[in-house]
Amino acid sequence: MRIGVLTGGGDCPGLNAVIRAVVRKGVKEYGYEFIGFKDGWRGPLEGLTMKLDIPATRGILPRENGVEKIKENLAKMEVDALIAIGGEDTLGVATKLDSLGVKVIGVPKTIDNDLNNTDYTFGFDTAVNIAVEAIDRLHTTAESHHRALIVEVMGRHAGWIALHSGLAGGASCILIPEVKFSLEQVCKWVESRFEQSYAPIIVIAEGAIPKDGDLITKDKTLDSFGHVKLSGIGEWLANQIEEKTGKEARTSVLGHIQRGGSPTAFDRVLATRFGLHAITAVHEGDWGKMVALHGTKIERVPLASATEKLKTVDLDLYKEAEIFFG
Repeated sequence: MRIGVLTGGGDCPGLNAVIRAVVRKGVKEYGYEFIGFKDGWRGPLEGLTMKLDIPATRGILPRENGVEKIKENLAKMEVDALIAIGGEDTLGVATKLDSLGVKVIGVPKTIDNDLNNTDYTFGFDTAVNIAVEAIDRLHTTAESHHRALIVEVMGRHAGWIALHSGLAGGASCILIPEVKFSLEQVCKWVESRFEQSYAPIIVIAEGAIPKDGDLITKDKTLDSFGHVKLSGIGEWLANQIEEKTGKEARTSVLGHIQRGGSPTAFDRVLATRFGLHAITAVHEGDWGKMVALHGTKIERVPLASATEKLKTVDLDLYKEAEIFFG
């Protein structure tokens, strides 16, 4: 059997671990042949192949009849099955291919941790740890300069990174997309922290929205899936805090720093297990499934269930963190 492996979306710590596990078990136990595709869905769309030890994850180029074209190209290249590693958009395309009869297995990959029907996605733990390290370092800077510091982290529609890193890093408040925030309340928390002779650290997800406003972006440029590129809410909040409290405020946008570097042990193990179970699903012909973490077990779920809804922060979890605000 000849199997294609594709990674879609942005780079994510743990990708190599998935591919390594898929190829190692697929070759050693099943004798399969593998082909890697460049540039996400552009690979099977345009017939761009690559060695599996050099994964490329630069996104996709959506176009009309793209899914049908991918199906045709996979057949021409004699690819019997496809393992798609990605987030909401990538697995959404994989689900369409499955409906067209392409043999597909999905592996959940997103640092935002917003894919449905899996407890965690690989890459998330690494992103959180990087953000926590940054917050820890910024505490001393905030104290020495007597400034409010805003840390903007990734999270378009889901505030998982902000919640976990803010709680672990001792943030003065955490602002997430799921709960519109009151600027007046944030300013009160800032002033309260200064009154206690501490400098406030505010962790805010890039998709957080003020109660009396809309999503804030620096420009209207779009990514390869047509989403508006986010960033700007942290800078906006810093300006508002300075204007309303008279306290100096600065912003640190972590951006792609959260994606890079070496994956944590948790992500390496999770990604490896995902890869091992994905190739087993291929061998057993259990098509149209995604491997998922449920508790400590890796299980298979319908591929379509991963994208039928967004996994957002449970408001009960957010309420637990609110006790530390201010």
